[in-house]
Amino acid sequence: MPQPARLWKLDIATGEPTEDDLQKYWAKCREKLGMVPNVIAAVSANPKKARNFIAMYNELMLGDSGLSKLEREMIAVVVSSANRCYYCLVAHGQAVRHYSGDPQLGEMLVMNYRVAELPPRQRAMLDFTWKLTLTPFDIGDADRAALRQHGFSEQDVYDICDVAAFFNMSNRMAHGTEMMPNAEYHAMSR
Repeated sequence: MPQPARLWKLDIATGEPTEDDLQKYWAKCREKLGMVPNVIAAVSANPKKARNFIAMYNELMLGDSGLSKLEREMIAVVVSSANRCYYCLVAHGQAVRHYSGDPQLGEMLVMNYRVAELPPRQRAMLDFTWKLTLTPFDIGDADRAALRQHGFSEQDVYDICDVAAFFNMSNRMAHGTEMMPNAEYHAMSR
């Protein structure tokens, strides 16, 4: 049974943007991904917010960092797993499959990251991410020290927190609007 074909459960008009910069971004998405991610279509209903969302996402997920693109996608999936965010689990599970070249890793992280045989560094990163998502008030010096012991720099710790925070916010928007991921993600990187 396929997922619902709608974008979300809001009565807000969406469609091709009329602004030149957003039209160019949509064209770039089509060129690189073969589609415009539904989250981009959704946020494009408000061009100012779309520009901010796109800039923040691109900086966090594609910008310079001591974290690899795969590690940042792993954080996105583990946050989304804790939050049970269907949109991000489908979209970022695909990105984990893509960057890792391992279709099983994406599925393991979606369901229970602890079953994946990960290097200790990535395990520590995801343990921190899980705790930061579910019990952020329990994060303390020992948690940050555990990351440092696995070779994460101070900037890396900041980046882990930054990516986790962004996806906690995005998950809540996806839940609140009942946003659907592009169906194409399901078959990609398999």
